[in-house]
Amino acid sequence: MKKTVAVLPGDGIGTEVMEGTIKVLNAVADRFGHTFEFQKGVIGGAAIDETGEPLPKETLDVCKESDAVLLGAVGGPKWDDLPRNLRPEKGLLKIRKELELFANLRPVKAYDSLLDASPLKEERIKGVDMLIVRELTGGLYFGTPSERREDGDRVVDTLSYTREEIERIVDQGFQAARKRNRKLTSVDKANVLESSRMWREIVNEKAANYPDVDVEHMLVDAAAMKIVQNPANFDVIVTENLFGDILSDEASMITGSLGMLPSASLRKDGFGMYEPVHGSAPDIAGKNLANPLAMILSSSMMLNHSFNMKEESEAIDKAVKEVLEAGYFTSDLVKKGKRGLSTDKMINQVILQLAEDNATAGIMEAYA
Repeated sequence: MKKTVAVLPGDGIGTEVMEGTIKVLNAVADRFGHTFEFQKGVIGGAAIDETGEPLPKETLDVCKESDAVLLGAVGGPKWDDLPRNLRPEKGLLKIRKELELFANLRPVKAYDSLLDASPLKEERIKGVDMLIVRELTGGLYFGTPSERREDGDRVVDTLSYTREEIERIVDQGFQAARKRNRKLTSVDKANVLESSRMWREIVNEKAANYPDVDVEHMLVDAAAMKIVQNPANFDVIVTENLFGDILSDEASMITGSLGMLPSASLRKDGFGMYEPVHGSAPDIAGKNLANPLAMILSSSMMLNHSFNMKEESEAIDKAVKEVLEAGYFTSDLVKKGKRGLSTDKMINQVILQLAEDNATAGIMEAYA
């Protein structure tokens, strides 16, 4: 099978983790007989430096002509003093809107080999496997442009949602729960916000269409506490844009590092953009220290959700798990005083594990 992938490395460590992920995907292609064609584009700060805008039309065209998009991370202090409409993050928000990527899936999994990397107690996080379904193209991030009024003494941000926007992400949450353990936690702030009251009404309406899924409502402050107190209580969380952004970053502490969290941003037809949850980490950019696993796991989600290559996706997930179980970690995951692997060496370990699994499969087949 042949697929075209738009590759947007972004800024900071984005280039490093993206280069490694392409190597991993090429290893998968060799093993399973596929062809991945990579088309590069610029976004964020790199795009500003090159073209003067955070998302040039050429990059958007490349994405629209591809079967899926891989994105690194955008932003950094280099561009902090630019006007608001020229900040790198504007490119990220715009591409989500332009490609209609309304559903953001963020899996959070506690690996047994990384339990001691988390600041939470091992007995509290062992076995945790949750999915956060975040609405991605509405809410505060996409309301009426923020304003400073009364000589800058008052600021206004607008939180806006339509019924349709809420209904489609709630359906995504229910459908995800059906494929997992059939438990859905809807997170809102219905005791304060009118948007959340509408959100809760819609969840209750939709629940009638999914009688096999258990539904609970939880206020966002309570959810934040429960994620730390008893994360194993959650299966699928569905929530709006801002809450999902904050809760998924908090949940990263279960895995021990943001460097372990992949994500998928999907539209209705299955087209998606895949990116790590972590930022551009300019403090370690170019030092060969970044954890590439979130980017690699994001590419696995691409194979699964956009290309329907489930076996190939599982092969990447298995390779990552086995590399960690073998004791290979990057510096963000090792205990204080120990030295972790470089970015390049961690990538090579994943590729070697993919090759080893393939060799083992061939031996088993020969003797079947």
